Amino acid sequence: MSRFQFVHAADLHLGSPLTGLAGRDADLARRLAAAGRRAFEDLVTFAIDKAVAFVVVAGDIYDGDWADASIGLFFARQVGRLDRAGIPVVMVRGNHDAESVITRSITLPPSVHVFPSNRATTHTLDGWKVAIHGRSFPNRAVEENLSLTYPAAMPGWFNLGVLHTSCSGYAAHATYAPCSVPDLARRGYAYWALGHIHEYEELSRDPWIVFPGNLQGRSVRECGPRGAVLVTVEDAQVREVERLIFDRARFERLSVDLSGVTEIGAAHARVEEALRPLGAVAASRLVLVRVHLTGESAVHDRLCADRDDLAAEVQAAAHRVHEEIWLERLKVETRRPRAAEAVSTAAIDPTALLADLEREPEFRERAVAALAEIVRKMPSGVAEEAGIEAEFEALCTEAQALVLGRLSGRAC
Repeated sequence: MSRFQFVHAADLHLGSPLTGLAGRDADLARRLAAAGRRAFEDLVTFAIDKAVAFVVVAGDIYDGDWADASIGLFFARQVGRLDRAGIPVVMVRGNHDAESVITRSITLPPSVHVFPSNRATTHTLDGWKVAIHGRSFPNRAVEENLSLTYPAAMPGWFNLGVLHTSCSGYAAHATYAPCSVPDLARRGYAYWALGHIHEYEELSRDPWIVFPGNLQGRSVRECGPRGAVLVTVEDAQVREVERLIFDRARFERLSVDLSGVTEIGAAHARVEEALRPLGAVAASRLVLVRVHLTGESAVHDRLCADRDDLAAEVQAAAHRVHEEIWLERLKVETRRPRAAEAVSTAAIDPTALLADLEREPEFRERAVAALAEIVRKMPSGVAEEAGIEAEFEALCTEAQALVLGRLSGRAC
């Protein structure tokens, strides 16, 4: 009985800055920037310790063109470790590291095979009787169904297809090299190693068609565990697909319901209790958490009155749970109790006055224009991640609560 294992990874995005907290803590920013590299180092160590037959990388090894040679040298150093262990690497280029995108190069070991971009070809590993079929992206936007051009399966061999694709379509990802599960199944391969979609997905088990997800989450839009897969093959058939977790920094979202809370201290305590389950996750990696405070609460105005102090309290609570839990962003989405909305505490009701101002067309026009100018001046990508323009209504609500909280003289 012939048996071997291989690792399937994709979307390493080496060089991605992970700048979520760069402006707040320089040391943390450095650790975040190194997270993707450390995850890939761990994958290589795992492959060597496990003595796998080969490693497949299904595109987007790099996040884009290199600012300098350090990213290329890092990748060359890691595949060099695999080469010395007798483990070949087979890979395709994706949209982020397409042939037209990456202008620099570093010579890689001869055991590393990069599929060409002009046509789909077959690369064989004779010792394992494995036929690997693939094609790289020639440029960033590939709109044709590349899978239809892949070679026929080799009879009696373990056939594996490698493709960077938006197979079946995903709203969160650009549509590149589109194809369907039936398109892939018709090629007659036992396993399809896909890349491009950053979530772990098993599209089929007959044949196996798998997205391993990206190796390291890059923002709060990519929450939860990240890694690769280990595939076990026996007698030219897939016997097991095991998900492997390698991420060194994990993004999480946490919603804390403050309904009925009447004291600010109780609000802090409820947040800390909600953070406790993340302690186990932080035992082996950085955890960056976006905290959403929700619910109808009497402390709503006080929560909004001084965001910096509130964020500091939440960060302190996170560090009481574990020193490696960091607040990525705090979102106050609580509401003032309905009874409080109806009560005016002065001859002129500030709540009604502010609500009227918010509805004024001239005010809204000027506010939106000011917001657009702020977004224009922000670094590339930061405004998109912050989602400022899409949150105009929430910003108005927060501003109203801030003013009311400070008028009350009870600011936290």
